[in-house]
Amino acid sequence: MASVLMSNVFEPEWDAERDAEPFRWKRARLGRQTGARDLGASLFEVPPGAATFPLHAHFANEELLVVLTGRPTLTTREGKRELREGEVVSFPAGLEGAHRLDNETDAPVRILIVSTMRAPEINAMLEDGKFWLRDYAPGTDPPDGAFDVWTTPD
Repeated sequence: MASVLMSNVFEPEWDAERDAEPFRWKRARLGRQTGARDLGASLFEVPPGAATFPLHAHFANEELLVVLTGRPTLTTREGKRELREGEVVSFPAGLEGAHRLDNETDAPVRILIVSTMRAPEINAMLEDGKFWLRDYAPGTDPPDGAFDVWTTPD
């Protein structure tokens, strides 16, 4: 029998970190760790007072959020709402799926985000008007010679 790669959401192997106020988190790239090819799955732990990313939209990829622990605040283009443990929210590709997650509580939050892994990808950062264009799938390392550009429209 072929060996199966596995990971565990309750005992993750953290493999990425960001510490650039207010964006602070640890991430376990579960999809990568388990050998997934067409789906990404990342477990984020967000400390109190921190956020994952600015309000943004993916134009090629859809995401699904599962709240494992805590009460993160979800911001969309329609407003804000506190999420509860166990809630599942989808973010379709395009502006209608724009989202931001903040931890406005006193306890860490853990969220699982599952996504398609399509390339090329364009992200619109709706708070500062920047766009991120790349020819590789989000959540992966850029290959040598990758197209990877941040731009602001004129």
